[in-house]
Amino acid sequence: MFKIGDFSRLTFVTVKTLRYYDEIGLLKPVKVDQFTSYRYYSADQLSRLSYIIALKDLGLSLDEVAILIKDNLSPAQMRELFILKKAELQQRVAEDQTRLDRLEKLLKRMEKEGTMPDYQITVKKIEPVLVASVRDVMPTYGDCGPLFGEVYKYIAKKGVFKPAGPPFMLMHDAEYKERDVDIEIAVPIGKAIKRSDRVKIYELPRTEQAATTIHKGPYSTINGAYNAIMAWCEANGYQPVSPCREIYFTDPKEVAKDPSKNITEVQFPVKKA
Repeated sequence: MFKIGDFSRLTFVTVKTLRYYDEIGLLKPVKVDQFTSYRYYSADQLSRLSYIIALKDLGLSLDEVAILIKDNLSPAQMRELFILKKAELQQRVAEDQTRLDRLEKLLKRMEKEGTMPDYQITVKKIEPVLVASVRDVMPTYGDCGPLFGEVYKYIAKKGVFKPAGPPFMLMHDAEYKERDVDIEIAVPIGKAIKRSDRVKIYELPRTEQAATTIHKGPYSTINGAYNAIMAWCEANGYQPVSPCREIYFTDPKEVAKDPSKNITEVQFPVKKA
């Protein structure tokens, strides 16, 4: 038998790892001295530890390894687990390749422009959210203020004094318009309340993929964020889908004297072109 230190040197596995494998029942020593608490391992356990290391090297978690080294696991069951792990690794490789492609495009853009782009594009999932909203056709996007007031006044009347998140605007027009814009002002709420003829209460569904970026500064210059997302979509083979959202993280009243402190996130649902 081997003391844990000798077994560690023989297998190139740290003592700390061997102790952890013992704790979780993955590889228990054949003997533990009742007086010194020394752990002892046998030569027969070398093959088992080698199998554990090989499985870990394939990317399996310790929980998956524990399942595979069970003596009562059939070859068919083992094959099924390996097939699932293969699919998981293939998905990970595909995601990494997508990230690599985006990085290469960013580097080319930096080389061309000589500086870091003003807007960084992130693709993310947008979770469902319960909102109170008002949708209307307004003369311009800048005329949305009264709609915000209408929603906030209504939810306060219904006992919702603190929104569940920052307010946002959804733009429903399929293309950019300078006049008569179809917009919806939405305020996240933490509980369902009764709707009215004007204020709609509903859950916005999940968006699986959205190209997003942060705009810092006055709303008058936010077109730069939209241009950046459009350029990113074209370069990466995506197609923007309406409605897009503008999330307002700063209170206009608080930054009225210094619009440069405005922080707005632009979110554009996208799909592969």
